[in-house]
Amino acid sequence: MHKGTALITGASSGIGKELAERFARDGHDLVLVARSAAKLEELAVSLRQTYGVNVLISVQDLAKPEAPRLLEEELRGLGIAPDVLVNNAGYGLYGPFLETDMADELSMIDLNVRALTELMKRFVPGMVQRGRGGILNVASVASFEPGPLMAVYYGTKAYVLSLTEALENELCGTGVTVTALCPGPTATGFGERAQLGASKLFKSGVMDVAAVAEEGYQGFKRGKTIVVPGLQYKLLTKLVGFLPRKLVTKIVRQMQERV
Repeated sequence: MHKGTALITGASSGIGKELAERFARDGHDLVLVARSAAKLEELAVSLRQTYGVNVLISVQDLAKPEAPRLLEEELRGLGIAPDVLVNNAGYGLYGPFLETDMADELSMIDLNVRALTELMKRFVPGMVQRGRGGILNVASVASFEPGPLMAVYYGTKAYVLSLTEALENELCGTGVTVTALCPGPTATGFGERAQLGASKLFKSGVMDVAAVAEEGYQGFKRGKTIVVPGLQYKLLTKLVGFLPRKLVTKIVRQMQERV
């Protein structure tokens, strides 16, 4: 049974790819967005053959200011109005704030914050008008505490969680749900790109990407506002609310240090 169209960013690998699999499995047509045309096309072929759904790919670098507008114009020209928006595209950057590259940090803000916000501005009003839809924003356990040695990344994810919770309140009763998926360290390409592989945090173990996506997807289907996969991370996000903020920051700093 057709369940509408899901627009998924960062869909070529990792959590985005796994979420695409789950939406297709449940009968959603898909719009898959990422920078890699080859990876997107390979995934699209697989999902069409396996699940019989329609899959459109759009090659976009969402860190570029014009990309969300170009994506909206492309879909409008094809008569596609997404019923689900999955904001998964994003990346992190490891290192002391005074040493990280400013252009990289600003590009990360453009992707993790600006593009996510603009895509919601462009596609959510239509969902509200139709009286149905859902937003799944991929945040992080980093959303719950400051993150020395990844200060800007943690700040962007705090924004994503805060925005998600606020919009869930504003959109209550409209037929549109808003969910934040907040995973801990996960076996994707994120750690390598963020140069986190040697940190104590990643050395202590990572979660299975399929399990993270499945828990996030099931929570989204139930209309949950916040989904934190893994018992240890559920407990962690509760604990930080009871500890002094400076102590939390010191603990995160210790976990971020390279072994």
